[in-house]
Amino acid sequence: METFLIRALQLILSLSILVVLHEFGHFFFARLFKVRVDKFYMFFNPGRSLVRAKRVNGKWQVLFFAKNVPALERQRVNSEGIGMVDAKGKPVMEPIPLNELPEGDWRKYPDNTEWGIGWLPLGGYCKIAGMVDESMDTTQLAQEPEPWEYRSRSVWHRLPIIVGGVLVNFILALVIYAAVLFTWGQEYLPFKNAHYGFQFSPTLIESGFRQGDKIVSIDGEPVIDRSDFVEMILIDGLRNVVVARDSQLVDLRLPADLSQRILAAEELNLIAVRYPFVIGEVQAGSPAEKAGLQEGDSIVGVNGQPMSIFQDISTAIEPYAEKEVNFSIVRKGAVVEQALTLDAGAKLGVALKPLFHYFETEKIEYGFFEAIPAGIRLGWETLTSYIKQFKLVFTKEGSKQIGGFGSIGKMFPQTWDWQVFWTMTALLSIILAFMNFLPIPGLDGGYVMFILFELLTGRKPGDKFMEYAQTAGMLLLFALLIFANGNDIFKAFFK
Repeated sequence: METFLIRALQLILSLSILVVLHEFGHFFFARLFKVRVDKFYMFFNPGRSLVRAKRVNGKWQVLFFAKNVPALERQRVNSEGIGMVDAKGKPVMEPIPLNELPEGDWRKYPDNTEWGIGWLPLGGYCKIAGMVDESMDTTQLAQEPEPWEYRSRSVWHRLPIIVGGVLVNFILALVIYAAVLFTWGQEYLPFKNAHYGFQFSPTLIESGFRQGDKIVSIDGEPVIDRSDFVEMILIDGLRNVVVARDSQLVDLRLPADLSQRILAAEELNLIAVRYPFVIGEVQAGSPAEKAGLQEGDSIVGVNGQPMSIFQDISTAIEPYAEKEVNFSIVRKGAVVEQALTLDAGAKLGVALKPLFHYFETEKIEYGFFEAIPAGIRLGWETLTSYIKQFKLVFTKEGSKQIGGFGSIGKMFPQTWDWQVFWTMTALLSIILAFMNFLPIPGLDGGYVMFILFELLTGRKPGDKFMEYAQTAGMLLLFALLIFANGNDIFKAFFK
């Protein structure tokens, strides 16, 4: 439960930062071009809002847990005072004249933006006057365009207003990457320093790898670290691998459908560094403490079988939950035998020495002015890699891996780590920018698509067409949202 809460808090904080700044990008350009912004909300607020604030008569008014301000509209009546309806029986609405509103009514001051925090933490929004968006404010759009509305602006004003959110998200990612590199530097384990070789996923084993193989090259190119390996075989589709095995070089030819096999198997950890089982800390009340195991003890055998690598030992003791196991242990240069009964999870109850205890990592330190171009370069590389990965979504196996908020939450660590948090936030900012730029009505890219159509043809799509396109786009997006989160729910309960 604690792990879930930590991940959930990281996810909510990260998405809150990204959504607020994304919407601020729209807000900034709208106000720059004198377009009214009716509302700016963090989180959605159906029915009620946690906080609502607006400047009225020069003073700020703040309300808590209040109902939302009703729309500035009323049913039109005929000469006999009877409410009018259209051919489908729906009420015909009209705007309420501002001079008919009482003093203090927030709707009387449309020049000022209403700021708020909603109660549904699934995003946020910036409602720009005169724009066909998810609010579907058809009453306002039925009137003649006003000079302070989005729809009355030129293409060269509307385009920056639309791309402002994507632009801010991408710039934010570059800034975060630069700040992370400046603060923590860039540390990684070069593959050449993984002296005990690697642990491979079942699909990679089926494809020809063996546990303990050392990666030499892929298609003649050296492999620097884990991210290079994953991108080269999973995304770039490179197939010719040379490994060092038992003091010999072995050529492997990976199957052409390896990417699809990995996706079908839902393997997240394709490759891991193998390292010795050396105890760094003994947990209180654990089987290890009861048996007298000590910090610095190194396990070199299980039930008479020589083995010293953590992954091999974990696999060997897995069938012995709540059973006795005999361990061979090196302690202060001498080998001792120790029997102990494992817990219900087949664990000893110890924490191991960290990886840098065995391997020489490489760390690049960045000064302030060095971190800026390095952050920009890392941002571009991340975007390029994500675009390459996106093609996998359009395969049968890839579509099954589409995930919602649960999958995103699992990307964050189980303990709070600010370096990982900001790195993940930068990655999500890149993803949010890219996804929002897709040419789907309802997303920023959909609006850009229609603006480009206007530029090329000289004809502006009508408001009614935009309403239909917006409705279709929102239905598609809701379907994708349901599908993605449905995948998460299915995996949680049935896999």
